[in-house]
Amino acid sequence: MVALPFARSMPGDRSARAAMLFWVLLAALGLTALLSVGTGASGVSVPQVLGDLWAGQPISTRDRVVLLDIRLPRLAMGVLIGAALAVSGAVMQGLFRNPLADPGIVGVGAGAGLGAVFAIVLGGLLPASVAAVAGNHLVSLAAFLGGWASTLLLYRVATRRGQTSVATMLLAGIALGALAGAVTGILVYLADDRQLRDLTFWGMGSLAGASWAKLLTAAPLILPALALAPLLARGLNGLALGEAAAGHIGLPVQRIKLLAILAVAAATGASVAVAGGIGFIGIVVPHLLRLASGPDHRWLLPNAALLGAILLVLADIIARLVVAPAELPIGIVTATLGAPVFLWILLRRRGMMDL
Repeated sequence: MVALPFARSMPGDRSARAAMLFWVLLAALGLTALLSVGTGASGVSVPQVLGDLWAGQPISTRDRVVLLDIRLPRLAMGVLIGAALAVSGAVMQGLFRNPLADPGIVGVGAGAGLGAVFAIVLGGLLPASVAAVAGNHLVSLAAFLGGWASTLLLYRVATRRGQTSVATMLLAGIALGALAGAVTGILVYLADDRQLRDLTFWGMGSLAGASWAKLLTAAPLILPALALAPLLARGLNGLALGEAAAGHIGLPVQRIKLLAILAVAAATGASVAVAGGIGFIGIVVPHLLRLASGPDHRWLLPNAALLGAILLVLADIIARLVVAPAELPIGIVTATLGAPVFLWILLRRRGMMDL
């Protein structure tokens, strides 16, 4: 067999396009970050602050608070959560070999939502010592624990004799989501007006409460999950052939499934806990990237992280500007933008998909 030259790619190989797309997305993320830091109702602009520094003038306390304590943590939170949701969606679609899969399929969203509803509606019944320890992070903590509990339960149901059935996990996830929705409905029925308002805004998602403290609680869970995802790329590519074929070529299929589920649970659970429910990032971003540069997870996962971060930061900018000085919940913006794009993708591919 004659080896091909290194610089020559096989027909149909879109690695070069994916690599170019990576650098384009990286540059776009930098521009989006600058736009985010310079956008807001306060009127503080980055060029103005840089001009003051260049002229040797001190930054005012107001400008320092706006930039360092409000906009920068909000930007960092948007980048982190956008990347987490998009990568989680790409991993789930690769694991289930289903382009309609998203992070919520493993029960993280349903469990996290139920945990948050419990904290909002019944948090006042907790002992004072427990409430004092949780402090302002009670809802986030309850959402994260609920997401992890539902994921572990789902994994336990779908695993038998050391083997996890993807089909069973899918069906069990639907059942678990319905059960969590029913319990959530009961709690919503018991909630008062203030609690209903809190539930509504939490469910639609927002980065308005972003802070360095929240970032430090979410980052230790999201960053390791994002670092783990590229290590799963080869396994996810192999699973595209089917579990039996992947096993025959020497891939540890069960370990890949377990690590993928844990990574998605950590990334999505932490994201939902600190920002609420944000839809369509995890399902639309992988679709767009597959259309642009192919299904190779070695490039799909890092590109998904960049594009997810870009889209969520842009959605946050729109949420701040549309009804300024107030702001829309970011989940409304992502659903408004993501639903038409997803519908367009489905219509474009309906000839190739067995609906």
